[in-house]
Amino acid sequence: MISKLINKLMYAGITLFGVVTVIFLLLNKLPGDAAQMILGQAESEEQIVAVKKKYGLDKPLLAQYGYFLNDISLISGHSTNPEDFTYLRKGKYNAIKLFTLGKSAIVLKWPYLRESYQKTDKKVTAIIAETLPNTFVLAVAAITIAIILGILFGIVSALFKDRWVDKAIQVFSTFGMSVPSFFSAILFAWLFGFVLYKYTHLNMTGSLYEVDDFGEGIFIRWKNLILPAIVLGIRPLAVVIQLMRNSLLEVLQQEYIRTARAKGLSSFQVIWRHALKNALNPVVTAISGWFASMLAGAVFVEYIFGWNGLGKQLVEALNFKDLPVVTGSVLVIATMFVLINIFVDLIYGWLDPKVNM
Repeated sequence: MISKLINKLMYAGITLFGVVTVIFLLLNKLPGDAAQMILGQAESEEQIVAVKKKYGLDKPLLAQYGYFLNDISLISGHSTNPEDFTYLRKGKYNAIKLFTLGKSAIVLKWPYLRESYQKTDKKVTAIIAETLPNTFVLAVAAITIAIILGILFGIVSALFKDRWVDKAIQVFSTFGMSVPSFFSAILFAWLFGFVLYKYTHLNMTGSLYEVDDFGEGIFIRWKNLILPAIVLGIRPLAVVIQLMRNSLLEVLQQEYIRTARAKGLSSFQVIWRHALKNALNPVVTAISGWFASMLAGAVFVEYIFGWNGLGKQLVEALNFKDLPVVTGSVLVIATMFVLINIFVDLIYGWLDPKVNM
């Protein structure tokens, strides 16, 4: 188990290195000048030069890439020259000095994701800490809807195989997989948040936390979670339905199911006590993968519904070419995706030793 964990961590490191490299190169090739985006309309040539020097944008692309890797690395080297870049100065990292190598200090630190271009002197880690919990709540709500309804509809579809109920559920499942999330978000926001508002009382847009107009502070508005959670859960719901139906049909053909029925057990007892547990294995696999991908796939859903999550923040950062926020957000999402997959693989290896073969 330990050797398997080490190998997976090595592969995870290579994967994250590839993600970091691709996103850095792509963002730095986007049209537009980041320094001009920072200053807005009132920029001067002197101000642009100063901003580029402050953030290291005046350096060659390869040098910028090297400094970026140095910032996000756990072990990194930093110049002791006080005139170096602002983000390399002493005290930026809360680092532990390991040793000195020439004019550089080798330190142990947490990855430093730098500071936002648009939100002056605000660290990217602080921005992510504010928005990531909202995305996590949305993903948990969506996957919960997918699990409960998916298992229920999958069981019904299997029990009424080839009847009109089964065919209706299959049509719904097919549409759920084929319709893009952004289109579903627009449709649901318009239909349930505008056309049917007097019946649903649901808003077209809104986040988890809202400010009271009468000055009573910030409060949680749970009803704003309903529409984005349903939209985000439609695609995994369709997958769970298909997997649950096919897996349950296969399990119901096994010998021990026939034996259970021969003992006089009712259909409910056969499914609940014997068939359901074994039929859930592929469903668990799909759920673990979908939950990780939801953290990245919530981008369009959050933006359309105005949900103040990491996805919405990522889109806004792209619009203003706020490169540190974009790279930091993508890196965090990729890291969580990789770690969740590693955790699931280890659990499977522990539950079923044949997985290690």
